[in-house]
Amino acid sequence: MMPAAGTERDVFPPYLYEAYRSTIRRAPRQPLIEVMATLTEHTGPGPTLSAIVPEDADLTRNAGTGGEAIGQRIIVTGRVFDEAGPIAGALIEVWQANASGRYWHCNDPWPGALDPHFIGMGRCLTDREGAYRFLTIRPGAYPWRNHPNAWRPAHIHFSLFGNNSRGRLVTQMYFPDDPLLPFDPILSAVPEAARPGLIAAYAHDVTEPEWALGWRWDIHLRGAGATQFEPPR
Repeated sequence: MMPAAGTERDVFPPYLYEAYRSTIRRAPRQPLIEVMATLTEHTGPGPTLSAIVPEDADLTRNAGTGGEAIGQRIIVTGRVFDEAGPIAGALIEVWQANASGRYWHCNDPWPGALDPHFIGMGRCLTDREGAYRFLTIRPGAYPWRNHPNAWRPAHIHFSLFGNNSRGRLVTQMYFPDDPLLPFDPILSAVPEAARPGLIAAYAHDVTEPEWALGWRWDIHLRGAGATQFEPPR
């Protein structure tokens, strides 16, 4: 998941990025100490709570209510790679706000409408070709208190586990037509040359007629084109 040695400053967001105020409180103030990996880090986490089923990748339907989420349906798909090629069996988890920009979380103060049929979480495993696919709704923008009149652009959080606990990536996927992108300190914390790798591309071949718009976003865990880590929160 790390790029070639010696290039981290060129591609990774800094721990401390003043415009992203949370990093001021959370960034380490002392030099980092390297800790040797143990068996726990070398073994894979796997689906520890329950078996992963195809329904887990459909965020538009809530099994508890039987209803369907409100909003524009989208299909988000792509492939996961490292420097050796596609990665099969990678565990991908996603979470996002609903169409009004509200998270299903007790600590979300934004008074956007809650959708009882949208929990905003999903997961899947990549197939033999390293491909994944989620059916969801396009998330809305929402305000946050980072700076005056601060709004986060539409985004989907991704967490990926490779074949061991050290191989984890937590990042965000954005949409190319969002006018809020230039104003987002989280995206701006990523070096400019690496930002396009966090933005999905509209895919007409993925779009399903009269049903859902398609977006393609490939994820590179290692190598020169590595997808960037989410800045520390």
